[in-house]
Amino acid sequence: MNRRNPPSPFALPEHWTGEQALAAFELLHAIREQLWRQYGPQVQQAWHDQLQPNQPLPEFDPDQPF
Repeated sequence: MNRRNPPSPFALPEHWTGEQALAAFELLHAIREQLWRQYGPQVQQAWHDQLQPNQPLPEFDPDQPF
């Protein structure tokens, strides 16, 4: 089955069989698990750092309407 999806940053072969796509999926899953086992705390910290604002939050004035 050939489904058109929005463009992605890289191209995947459109001729793979279901078994080939599953093999690629399983490989990526195994890599993800190994990365998590080996670098989990560092990944969590990097993720946390990306979610934190780069600048301090503005002062809160409860009397000022928003």
